[in-house]
Amino acid sequence: MGRLQGKVALVTGGTSGIGAETVSRFVAEGARVLAVGRQEPVGQQLAERLGPDCRFRKGDVTEEADIAAAVAEAVAWGGRLDILFSNAGGLTHGGVDSFTAEDFDHAMRLVLGSVLYGMKYAAPVMKAQGAGTIINNSSVGALRTHMGGYLYSIAKAGVAHATRLGGMELGRHGVTVNSISPGAVATPLFFGGSGVAAHMSHERVNATLERLSEGLARATPLARSGAPADIAAAAVFLASDEGRFVNCHDLVVDGGLTAAGRNSFNLEERFDPFAGTARRH
Repeated sequence: MGRLQGKVALVTGGTSGIGAETVSRFVAEGARVLAVGRQEPVGQQLAERLGPDCRFRKGDVTEEADIAAAVAEAVAWGGRLDILFSNAGGLTHGGVDSFTAEDFDHAMRLVLGSVLYGMKYAAPVMKAQGAGTIINNSSVGALRTHMGGYLYSIAKAGVAHATRLGGMELGRHGVTVNSISPGAVATPLFFGGSGVAAHMSHERVNATLERLSEGLARATPLARSGAPADIAAAAVFLASDEGRFVNCHDLVVDGGLTAAGRNSFNLEERFDPFAGTARRH
């Protein structure tokens, strides 16, 4: 029997990278999973490949109504909602003295707002059940400088703190709220996100990820990059009964990147995982 047998899960950003891998792992562990994303053909292919325990819904997590509708569909389909993995995210733009109002609105809606609205609509369902697990995707950018863009890191710090606040408020109802902070994980986010990757050939994406992995490996004490499967494994743990006593916690999964500091790269310079490689994308 799988570790998530009989559970119903909702995963945002579920069509690529960490999200797609987590959807696959959740299904393999016995869960019924509603994957939410913007790439409809990719999402439908994922659902067809994983079978009747996976369903795809097209949605934009910057829109509150889309998140509310996704939660409602998961409950209507599965009869309950046991797991929410708010994983969707993306690139942000602008520095300390260069961001625009549009940059700010986009970053906060995409990175932080999607998490807040996810908790807003999942919480009543889980409170009524007396049980549930909310997992928010944060980042090592929330913990250290030069590990993410300016607005991205600020928004991710908000995600980490919202997780603690949510866990404090919902814990007495049997609902745990935790976050995962990935670092040095090779995904298309480093070269433009899933939208850019969707317009690249499969071979080109794989070649770019290989070069990316080589660069990230130089930044970690383990001398290898992380993979979406490493984050999916952490999500399975938090979502399973094994993680039932973990609450208000940010689980850092980064191969030691945040501890490495200057031993791996100069933090006075923004880390470029493609440094020393032929950067073609």
